[in-house]
Amino acid sequence: MNPITLAILLFVLALGAFTFKTVKQGNIAVVTIFGKYRRILHPGLNLVIPFIEVIFKRISTQNRSVELEFQAVTVDQANVYFKTMVLFSVMDAEEETIKKVAFKFIDERNLMQALVRTIEGSIRSFVATKKQAEVLSLRREIVEHVKEQIDVHLEDWGYHLQDLQVNDITFDEAVMRSMSQVVASNNLKAAAENEGQALLITKTKAAEAEGNAIKIAAAAEREAAQLRGQGVALFRQEVAKGINNAARELQQANLDTSMIMFSMWTEAIKNFAEYGKGNVIFLDGSSEGMQKTFQQLMGLSKLMGKAEDENQQS
Repeated sequence: MNPITLAILLFVLALGAFTFKTVKQGNIAVVTIFGKYRRILHPGLNLVIPFIEVIFKRISTQNRSVELEFQAVTVDQANVYFKTMVLFSVMDAEEETIKKVAFKFIDERNLMQALVRTIEGSIRSFVATKKQAEVLSLRREIVEHVKEQIDVHLEDWGYHLQDLQVNDITFDEAVMRSMSQVVASNNLKAAAENEGQALLITKTKAAEAEGNAIKIAAAAEREAAQLRGQGVALFRQEVAKGINNAARELQQANLDTSMIMFSMWTEAIKNFAEYGKGNVIFLDGSSEGMQKTFQQLMGLSKLMGKAEDENQQS
């Protein structure tokens, strides 16, 4: 191959390299002519005017994330430390949007610096109006506040905020220790209140059970006493009837009714001696005492007989 042919071949290859440009997927190329915006190139193989059209910048349309760590101060002068994650991307692939992204900032470093400082300033301004005790419960409100503030700026820059997460909120060690003590004391207070309520319920139920047991025992004792009284009354009635019938039979047989009294007297003495448990019982065993006792028993018998007759007549 002669030198002329080789030179022509090298020129064609160089011309082809400068004429055809490849743009990767997820990227858009911005083309300028002599420093002035000309057009954009989409992913794939693109044809440009060699040595005149120049690719000024390749812009990624994929999502990008950045982690931030910064400090804020509450209204009661407590230091709060934040760890956040910001997810953002180019708003769309339209030409006007790409022009904003390409020419708003000098380079990527200036863009990230503006984004970080804007987010930090928004969170600091919000936290500065809250007390340290409120910050932990306002995570969602902080995110919503920042989104409202940052969306306006990002749209003006050609970007869109996909997500903002406040991953961690911490305080100074002294503040964290005092907060832990407050939580622990509140838990102890709640436990003491619950224990007191449980003890009160236990004592109340025990008192109710004891009261019900006393009522049941009293009702049972009352019923037993009533039954015992009824039994004694029936016993006495039967004894009276037996004595009355025995007296009538003795009268019909022309026998002295005092024999009944004598028999009862001797049976009583026998029972005292047989079933006594050591108790001392004094009895008048003289003839005068027995006669006096007989008279009392005879009077009782007459009264019982009279009452029996009145019952039969009625």
